[in-house]
Amino acid sequence: MTRPSSVPPPVTEVLDASSRWLPARLGEVEKLLRGAISDHGETLGKDATATLDAGGKRLRPMLVLLCGGPDRSEAAVPAAAAIELIHMATLVHDDVLDDAPLRRGLPTVAATSGRDRAVATGDLLFSRAFALLAEAEDARSVALLADASVALARGELAQRRDAFDLGIDEERYLTRCRLKTARLFECACLLGHDDEALREFGAGIGLAFQLLDDVLDVSGPPERTGKARGTDLLDGTVTLPLIEAAAGDPGIREVDLRALDAAAAEQLCDRIAATGALDRVRERALAMVAEAKAALGRAGLEPEQRQLLALVADGVVQRYS
Repeated sequence: MTRPSSVPPPVTEVLDASSRWLPARLGEVEKLLRGAISDHGETLGKDATATLDAGGKRLRPMLVLLCGGPDRSEAAVPAAAAIELIHMATLVHDDVLDDAPLRRGLPTVAATSGRDRAVATGDLLFSRAFALLAEAEDARSVALLADASVALARGELAQRRDAFDLGIDEERYLTRCRLKTARLFECACLLGHDDEALREFGAGIGLAFQLLDDVLDVSGPPERTGKARGTDLLDGTVTLPLIEAAAGDPGIREVDLRALDAAAAEQLCDRIAATGALDRVRERALAMVAEAKAALGRAGLEPEQRQLLALVADGVVQRYS
């Protein structure tokens, strides 16, 4: 079975272990994604296609399919495609808000086509997600994705409100991450199967994913992240590595994030790393993944599903190792 090219490592181990059915279903997701953004005008279609062609790990669709299992995977394909469209839409809109020139090492829609077209492209992706679910007459998935989308918006507003504020504490940061990142992972699992243990699993690996992503923003290098080292600092986004570092080096709280340029951001990254904050945050993320994997034991799943979902959780860690 041909592996979808948009599902790169570290999830290839999951695909190899599930060659009986998962690669074929992910291929169907890719076809549905491409079909969902076609025939909407040359301008929007071009920008939406560029976003899709930029690739991605497709972790969220994979979670939908794995939690549903092989017997329910065909029916879960629209929901798997819909959650990826929501994810793509948030990335396009985030790049507008951040004036980001690059995403995954490629120019963003905002950089190539301008802010207005990028906003419209993100809106198209959002609308097509719910259209897919409406066509599938899947009211439960509509409700789950709508709830997650509200959480995403709340998380984004919280991040904007907290920008450049070095007084942000850990609990506020974690609350923001639960809304902006973990909630969509949680939603992906529930789209596949309604099980509270899977809600816990999805939320846990989603939060770990964000912590490790924040570590990588500080540690780099750019050729691995597809963006400049310290991009979060330049955007004024206060993350856990910065909060942890400031606890050990109080002078960091005196830094004016608004005054940083690229060189100063790199220097601050070095200062954060020197406190040992990155290792401490990594350990927190690893503990979250371990707790998430433990939750799988309480889920009403087949042994193969538990094994594959555990591999996905390990893949989240491997991505940042």
